[in-house]
Amino acid sequence: MKTLKIKDNSQQPKEVFSHIKNLTGKIADKTLKQLECEGVFVFPDTVNEAGDITQDQTILQSVNNAYRSSNVMGFLGYGNERLIIESRFCGECEDYFFQYLLDKTLDFPNIVDLDSNANQNDRMFSFFLFLFPHYLKTALRKGVFKKYILRRHNDGNLKGAIDVAKHIRTNTPFVGKIAYSQREFSYDNSLMELVRHTIEFIKRKPYGNKLLVKVKDEVKVVVDATPGYEPCDRQRIIEQNKKAPVRHAYFREYLALQRLCLLILRYQKHQIGFGMKRLYGILFDGAWLWEEYVNLLIGDAFYHPMNKEGKGAQRLFDGNVGLIYPDFISRNREKRMIADAKYKPINNIGNRDYLQTLAYMFRFDAKIGYCLYPEQENAGYQLLRMNQGSTYENNVAPRDDISVTKHGLKIPMDAQNYADFIERIKFSEQEFVSLF
Repeated sequence: MKTLKIKDNSQQPKEVFSHIKNLTGKIADKTLKQLECEGVFVFPDTVNEAGDITQDQTILQSVNNAYRSSNVMGFLGYGNERLIIESRFCGECEDYFFQYLLDKTLDFPNIVDLDSNANQNDRMFSFFLFLFPHYLKTALRKGVFKKYILRRHNDGNLKGAIDVAKHIRTNTPFVGKIAYSQREFSYDNSLMELVRHTIEFIKRKPYGNKLLVKVKDEVKVVVDATPGYEPCDRQRIIEQNKKAPVRHAYFREYLALQRLCLLILRYQKHQIGFGMKRLYGILFDGAWLWEEYVNLLIGDAFYHPMNKEGKGAQRLFDGNVGLIYPDFISRNREKRMIADAKYKPINNIGNRDYLQTLAYMFRFDAKIGYCLYPEQENAGYQLLRMNQGSTYENNVAPRDDISVTKHGLKIPMDAQNYADFIERIKFSEQEFVSLF
């Protein structure tokens, strides 16, 4: 197995990628949208929904004789080559920070340690298994998938087209029955059967029931919708779904679920990627994970508009002009505060970030703003007081009432193991939230 580890938002000479040149050739300078079309999962669900990553963003961008990674973490594979993209905030040890973000926001178990002696394919496959509850829940928000299917009958209640050949074969001499076929709009179709087979597959895993209990209501809906389920039909159901992917735009969440189910069910036969010449992987938006994690810490004190779900939309001007989604708006109306989650080091928080935060502060009559970032070193608490006056009039002076503060959450960079990391970051969280 040829494996390369790099950091997100880093730049490496092209020769570093020489031992995974086949994989690099498949992903270099390709957009997230192109990689999604080739089977790579981008989380949240699709790049169309991610506020911090865009369809035209690349995973590896050619910059002279180097490749630069972007704001995503995860892994990609092609044949026996693997690329693991870690968080830049993990230091030189294992990527406990990425693991912790997944654990807190998506309730993932400890599967990020991809470089151990354990079977790497199994560890990578675990990512897809533990994503299943999320994709199942998201898809079923649109209701149970229903489509026309062709059912064949042989009884006295003729309701469709007569199947002459079958009728002659099975009903001679005539016994009062007629063989016919009928198109029916049904919940018990190939896609729902595929989901049911995936559920039964996961149940047989040691952690399967614990994983599915998080979506027990959704599992019950699928089981009730598939009375025709037969374990021996799995291969036939897989083939039907390979030939008939979901195409209707309204059910795009079911397309993601269908892709995931196919990958899970075909793993035992072909391993991940459906064979040696198939690109596969999963990528997480680091900025989204950080923002959702921060919300878990300060959500009691702040509103959290969510552009990916279209919740909490705000407008800059009357007449529904100027759609904005500030990360966090304090619930305290008397002492309003605005906070922006920034998945970047303190020194990378600059003018564009200041302007965005100040614009939100001006819109909501807030005099206090925060840029919340992961802290690698003891950079501390940086208070920026807004200036007043003009250099033309030689009267520039800091104001006492308006400020933007860079406020970091200390990340344990030298944790001995994951348990040590959790214990130490709990202290960091307490210090972080005490300000609010």
